[in-house]
Amino acid sequence: MQNFLIDDLDSVLANTRDLWDELREQSIFLTGGTGFFGCWLLETLLWANDRLGLRVRATVLTRNPRAFEQKAPHLAGHPVVRMIAGDVRSFQFPTGRFSHVIHAATQSSAALNHEQPGLMFDTIVEGTRHCLDFALASGAQKFLLTSSGAVYGAQPPQMTHIAESFTGGPDPLDPNRAYAEGKRAAEMLCVLASRGSGLETKIARCFAFVGPWLPLDTHFAIGNFIRDAMRGGPIEVKGDGTPYRSYLYATDLAVWLWTILLRGQACHPYNVGGDQEITIADLADEVRKAINPSAKIHVAAQPRSASLPPRYVPATTRAKSELGLTATINPSEAIRRTAAWCSNGANPALRETAPR
Repeated sequence: MQNFLIDDLDSVLANTRDLWDELREQSIFLTGGTGFFGCWLLETLLWANDRLGLRVRATVLTRNPRAFEQKAPHLAGHPVVRMIAGDVRSFQFPTGRFSHVIHAATQSSAALNHEQPGLMFDTIVEGTRHCLDFALASGAQKFLLTSSGAVYGAQPPQMTHIAESFTGGPDPLDPNRAYAEGKRAAEMLCVLASRGSGLETKIARCFAFVGPWLPLDTHFAIGNFIRDAMRGGPIEVKGDGTPYRSYLYATDLAVWLWTILLRGQACHPYNVGGDQEITIADLADEVRKAINPSAKIHVAAQPRSASLPPRYVPATTRAKSELGLTATINPSEAIRRTAAWCSNGANPALRETAPR
């Protein structure tokens, strides 16, 4: 599978080459290493390590090391990677000193958020607290939290792009906002942990993404559309197709996260995502054109003409002006690259059902 990523990994290295010296001969601790974010952070870290001779060491927390070994043997079996099993809320602290801690755990699972909101909230909050305690105990210098654009609550539909300065928030009385409230509390814990401790806590408010390692069988619309198109269609749009979203390709995501960890300002959140908005219906059409032009698109509902459509689109001015970060891969190319990787049999969602 890694052979399909060589150009992507080389691109990330070219755009981060001046960052990696800080990690030379250092030990990094990563939670969520088996998910979409974690796989890309590991892919790019190991690629840089092997080509720049960093002699870095990476300890990865996962609930199921064996499953990850099957999913990504080239990552789990790399000689500088150590896998440890445990729950993010209660794992036993590994011995030794760690210079950098990346907390990328907690799935943004719509099902878990709806069915067990208390568990979702507790996993985010207590998991972040435990990871911060570990970072302080291990003498870490920098800590990265992968937070979420969900912390803003519903984006006002008249606001085209939502900036870090927006002070809105989710409804604290709505159990379906457990994920969003958990991320807000996690950010507060980061700020509190940094006070007087010397630990630099960095916050990345992540929006929507596409690329290899993205699940195609969960609640991510773009992943579902890619799956539908690769199976022959129809591409199913579950709503009316009018909401606006934006997407950042995985290589840009990796560049942004490493840059925020190593160069970002502490306790100063950065939106991470694309700022080129697109409706869900137009997204389905982009997927159709990029993967299977003959596929049909089925939109489940009629648009509600009386109201402005909802939006979930970040303003990325802060990341651009302070850190020089930009999106380098356009959506259609991002879709094409993701489908090319998946067509190699890398995503199990495509093997569950024969093409229709």
